[in-house]
Amino acid sequence: MSVKIRLQRHGKKGKPFFHIVVADSRARRDGKFIEKLGTYNPITNPATIDLNVDSAVKWLNNGAQPTDTARAILSYKGALYKKHLQGGVAKGAFDEAEAEKRFNAWVEAKEAKVQGKVEGLSKAQADARKAALDAEAKVNEARIAAAAQVDADAKAAEEAANAPAEETTEGEAAAESTEENTEA
Repeated sequence: MSVKIRLQRHGKKGKPFFHIVVADSRARRDGKFIEKLGTYNPITNPATIDLNVDSAVKWLNNGAQPTDTARAILSYKGALYKKHLQGGVAKGAFDEAEAEKRFNAWVEAKEAKVQGKVEGLSKAQADARKAALDAEAKVNEARIAAAAQVDADAKAAEEAANAPAEETTEGEAAAESTEENTEA
C-alpha cells in the first residue's frame, strides 16, 4: 500500500482551505484518510499553516511520500529538516540534544522571518492608508478653496453690479440737486 502526504480541499468556491492528511494513494482526493496532520489556509497573507511536525516526521520515516505542494509545506514548517537531523543522529554525527538545539534555532529564525513579513505588510497597509487620507485631505482642501473662490467671485460680481447702480443713484441725486439749484 502506497501512502501519501497530501492536501484535502475544503472551503467554498474561490476560498480554498486545505487539510494536510496521510492517505492511501488510491483514495479519492477528499475521501478517506489515515491521519490528519494539520491545516493550510492560502487565503491569508502570509499563508496560515498549522502542522503537527512530529507526526509528519514519523510518517516520513515510515515511507510516506509527500506530494509537491505537501513537500513545500513540510519544508516550510521544518518537518523535512527535522527528518534530516534525525538521520544525522542515526549516523552518529551528533547527539539528540544537538539536533533538537539546531531545530529550535531554525524554528526561531523562521518565526522571526515570518513575523518580519507580517510587520512589513501591516506597515505597508498603514502607509497606504495614510497616503490615501493625505490625498483625500488635499482633494478636500482644493474643493474648499475652489468653493471659496467661487463665493469670492460671486460677491465681487454682486458688488460690481451694485456699485454702478449706486453711482447712478448718486449721480441722479446730484443731478436732482443741481436741478433744484438751477430752479431756485
